[in-house]
Amino acid sequence: MKNKTFGSALLVAGTTIGAGMLAMPLTSAEMGFTYTLALLFALWILLSYSALLFVEVYQKAERKDAGIATLAEQYFGMTGRVLATLSLVIFMYAILSAYVTGGGSLLAGILPFLGDNATPISIVLFTVVLGIFIVISTGAVDGLTRLLFIIKLVAFVLVLGMMLPLVKSDNLMAMPLKDFLIISASPVFFTSFGFHVIIPSINSYLDGDIRRLRIAIITGTAIPLVAYILWQMATHGVFPQSQFVQIINTDPTLNGLVNATYHATESSLISGAVRTFSTLALVTSFLGVALSLFDCLDDLLKRVNIRAGRIGLGLLTFLPPLAFALFYPDGFIAALGYAGQMFTFYGLVLPVGMAWRARKIYPDLPYRVLGGNISLFIALLLGLLIMNVPFLIQAGYLPAVVG
Repeated sequence: MKNKTFGSALLVAGTTIGAGMLAMPLTSAEMGFTYTLALLFALWILLSYSALLFVEVYQKAERKDAGIATLAEQYFGMTGRVLATLSLVIFMYAILSAYVTGGGSLLAGILPFLGDNATPISIVLFTVVLGIFIVISTGAVDGLTRLLFIIKLVAFVLVLGMMLPLVKSDNLMAMPLKDFLIISASPVFFTSFGFHVIIPSINSYLDGDIRRLRIAIITGTAIPLVAYILWQMATHGVFPQSQFVQIINTDPTLNGLVNATYHATESSLISGAVRTFSTLALVTSFLGVALSLFDCLDDLLKRVNIRAGRIGLGLLTFLPPLAFALFYPDGFIAALGYAGQMFTFYGLVLPVGMAWRARKIYPDLPYRVLGGNISLFIALLLGLLIMNVPFLIQAGYLPAVVG
């Protein structure tokens, strides 16, 4: 029993830690480590809270393995199912677009002989090569992901081992260069704590045991929090803020992050390790999200009696993010921001709404998340704020983040 709980916690952690953490140093370069730390803790609390709301709602689910769209339909009818499904699909398309642009950027950095065509060719190569594994079978994705995940963990440990000794306290004490950057960066950071799509699987795996679900969620999200803090300490502590911001403004991509690492450390070994870790984090995240979107589209088409075949599903899965990346090759941060908007609805606004409905319909629920309806209201306000951050930036009410 304990092994199941521990395994579920690792599943939460593994799903949470992905390519979203790569954007953290880019979006927080002007914010400084102190404010970045505050944002990490705030979002950890907020998203752990929303995950526990799903646990609360699942107490009255029609079946333990019911999907979140099914729960949304249970409480809000077909409108709830449609909104939950649309937000999930758009979220996956947006985050895949970010991964393709980021992967193309990193690949172009090691293919300089392609000249001006390096970025578009790299974007196509990244998408086609990895897309082939998705189209072949889930087993092919599983085998590749297991191998790359182990290498990714080793690379991350090496990166931290080489960068943390170079951290300078003066760099960590840097203050924000603009007001309200902590709000502007929140949608991108929000995606880095996203694991909510696997809650139905964990709920079924643990037989709906509330206590073990809570332990798995809190422990599983604490692991990424520690990893993110160390990653941010390594990047903010090594880079002098002014130099880092200048380099990132010149090249607001993951390749720019690698170049900034080289300028700060003058070590090709460290910058190479950062490039390796970044690439592997992108690839493993890309494979997981792409496979989820592939299966989701297959399920949606089958509901209307359309069978597209694996090649057709592959085209539906990869052509939209590929088109975005080719037209907006520097759109890594922008795509993550839009993904953050959709995930805020799916991972925060939706569970708040369902918990509120569940408490009205079932006033004697055995388990309720602490805080009562006041906490629901605060979480809803924060969710609506984060969803509207990109619009507030465009309107000039909030400063734009780097990239």
